[in-house]
Amino acid sequence: MKHKIFSYENGMVGLMALVFGCLFFDRLALNFLMPYIAKDLVLSDTQIGLLAGSLSLAWAFSSYFTVAWAEVKNRKKLVFLAAVITFSLCSFGSGIALSFAGLFLARFIMGFSEGAVIPLAQNFVERESSPNRLGLNAGILQGVGSALFGSILAPIVLVAIAESMGWRNAFYVAGMPGIILALLSWRYIKKSTAESTERKTDAMINFTELLQYNNIKWGIPLACCAFGWWFATLPFISKYFVNVQGMTPDEMGKTMGLLGLSGLVGSIIVPGLSDKYGRKPIMYIFMGLGILYPFAVYFLQGTALHLPFMFISYFAMGCIAMVAAVIPSEAVPIHLRAKAMGLVMGIGEIVGGVIIPAIAGILSDKIDPSAFLWVSAIMAALGLFFVSKLLKSNKVISKNKAFSEVEAAL
Repeated sequence: MKHKIFSYENGMVGLMALVFGCLFFDRLALNFLMPYIAKDLVLSDTQIGLLAGSLSLAWAFSSYFTVAWAEVKNRKKLVFLAAVITFSLCSFGSGIALSFAGLFLARFIMGFSEGAVIPLAQNFVERESSPNRLGLNAGILQGVGSALFGSILAPIVLVAIAESMGWRNAFYVAGMPGIILALLSWRYIKKSTAESTERKTDAMINFTELLQYNNIKWGIPLACCAFGWWFATLPFISKYFVNVQGMTPDEMGKTMGLLGLSGLVGSIIVPGLSDKYGRKPIMYIFMGLGILYPFAVYFLQGTALHLPFMFISYFAMGCIAMVAAVIPSEAVPIHLRAKAMGLVMGIGEIVGGVIIPAIAGILSDKIDPSAFLWVSAIMAALGLFFVSKLLKSNKVISKNKAFSEVEAAL
């Protein structure tokens, strides 16, 4: 049957992709505006690290506990709207901060609110997705958010505003779209999308019981590897291009833009291919490509193959949408999917987004400036092992009895 362009499903994907994009625009704003902020507020490198770490930790905590509460209480729409409005207001709060303490508070609250948005947005899309489009829809959500808005548009727009009107105004501009999107979401999201009709006793499943599902148990370390592959290079790669490989700032900017474009393409085509050819085979291919990315950066410098191989190998970004949304949502019953995604994202954020970059930075300082690249390669290689542990079909258990057998298309 021909898919209607203006269907509720497509509208939900489009709206959640914009929310996702606005969120990453706000989250990554600090990275691109830091040269201006650090000079104005006289921030040390330690304080800069604390700002990034506090947001990630708050994000990780909220991804599970806030979403779990919303799912148990059937308040997912309310929590989602409150979280979108809160992270938008925190962007304004970042703009008015007069000290490190004020900025720290704004970013911590922003992380707590944003942590609930992504698993809930993915859950809303998953509930409305056609069976043969779940991967593609999740990929669009991830690609528009982290790649298009976060990696491509944010540095261009925010730096231009900071240069012309100051970094505080850049934060104000970043916060405005979220308020508008919250109002649109309030009108658009249907009750059937946001609320579960399952029994409360089943919804009260706890953390240890979620680990009984095979593709949650192995999906968590897989998510840590996929997140770690990305975050091991993200804070260091632009500096490495300039200081070690001798790129000019303009060349570095164009290279980072190329990687952002690759991330956008990969985030859409990888989950989309998994809809047709299966989750597990596609994960094998693109996690394997992820191993090649650090090698392309290091060994192909100065050759005609440098940029093409980086572009292709960076398609592994598409694996993040798979491990954060598609695989956990297919591993559990419908009333547990938001909580499962929140758990996987939360632990993946702590390990892959906080611990792994710290290790990569220490090794790069102590051993060699390129050490972060090999940390990234190791994470991708470990990811292949955890992919092998995923089941093609998962026996879903609900409170000590068989619930149903879910064909996860793995």
